[in-house]
Amino acid sequence: MPANRPTWLERVLNVFTEVQAGEGRPALALLGSVFLVLCAYYLIKPAREGWLSVSVVAGLSKIEVKAYSSFLQAVLLIAAVAVYSRMAATLSRRRLIAVVTVVFAAELPLFYLMQPGLLATPVPYAGILFYLWVGIFNVFIVAMFWSFVADYYDVEEGRRLLPLVAIGATAGAVAGSSITSYLVGTGIFDTFDLLLLAILPLIAAALMVRGVAAEQGELSKDGPAAGTSDSSPWSLIGEHPYLLTAALLTVAFAWVASNGDNLLFGVVQSVLLDEATAAGLDEEALQQFTRERTTAFYGDLYFWVNLLALLSQAFLASRLLRYGGFTALIMFLPVVSVITYASIALFPTLAVIKALRVAESSSTYSVNNTARHVLWLPTTSEMKYKAKAAIDTTCVRFGDGLAAVTVLLGVRLLGVSNQSLIIFNVVLALCLVVLAFRLAREHSNIILAEDS
Repeated sequence: MPANRPTWLERVLNVFTEVQAGEGRPALALLGSVFLVLCAYYLIKPAREGWLSVSVVAGLSKIEVKAYSSFLQAVLLIAAVAVYSRMAATLSRRRLIAVVTVVFAAELPLFYLMQPGLLATPVPYAGILFYLWVGIFNVFIVAMFWSFVADYYDVEEGRRLLPLVAIGATAGAVAGSSITSYLVGTGIFDTFDLLLLAILPLIAAALMVRGVAAEQGELSKDGPAAGTSDSSPWSLIGEHPYLLTAALLTVAFAWVASNGDNLLFGVVQSVLLDEATAAGLDEEALQQFTRERTTAFYGDLYFWVNLLALLSQAFLASRLLRYGGFTALIMFLPVVSVITYASIALFPTLAVIKALRVAESSSTYSVNNTARHVLWLPTTSEMKYKAKAAIDTTCVRFGDGLAAVTVLLGVRLLGVSNQSLIIFNVVLALCLVVLAFRLAREHSNIILAEDS
């Protein structure tokens, strides 16, 4: 609904990015939807780490259990992407978002019932199953919402407004982690009670996007989200060098980040074991101590990551895009990653690793998150709903799987030290720089071709 002059709200939003008349209301609705999705995710996420920390698989260390579970996610996502692509080719955007959201929301009570200590007979490997589910839920539902956002805007609007919408994602993550810390800290709510609470923001997010889609549908298409083509996501990626480069970069990003997560998780478990041993805890007390302290550590970590990400998203991402273009946006995280792991190689302590991982992860969830969505603006709807879903899910988890292979080869077979794994991550981070630069060049070529 275009207007002659910006409203007072649109003028306020110009603090963050350029918002023109008539753009404020739908942008805020989209911002609100991704806010609610990320809020729900961070109500769920802390329980994942705590539950996994007490999930025992005979013969495997805890860092191996975490790494191999990530690899299994990649395998499961291959089948999930195929199902999702078929749904996107048959359902409208409104129905696609509604169906996928309701399915995920309906599964949360099932995991609540499987939590440790609730049932008389524990469900075998429930913590690992929940870890797999959370990883799939995270990449799938976030990719779906962002596919809609990228499809809603054209290139010019998206370059201005995507950084604003992305504020909702980082703000939702901060809100979710803060709510989790507060409610669990009161002692009234257990971590697993938050699984049921997460259903509310999930459903609300789907309703908000449904409203935006319905409003736009009065003026434009509301047919199948990805059109009627039978092309598979992987054939689209293989046929277009731009998409192939984006896929390779996504795999590399996930590989580097998962290596960092695995290293941090291993260090945390080692420190907690030393503390528990010094305190003389028995086996039962050790299990409770490990789960509670792991959950608390990651709850605090996520809070600082998301707070810094919110500030970066609000005041840095849009300005990088405005003054440095897509190149500055996509190159930011690779440079940060090189600095992070080079510094960790020199000072490999828990405090240093935590601080630098906060810096790197906050860049991932702000500047790089914006870059990952901006890169889809010049692509077709079919690419957005099929290729983007495949890249943001399977490619991410494939990168996690490569991190699992890194653990298998490095820890189990070769017995290398953490220091060697950190140096390996420095090399991978340098590869990120090369791939990001290539993607930036291809993005510029596509924009120039469309303008000519």
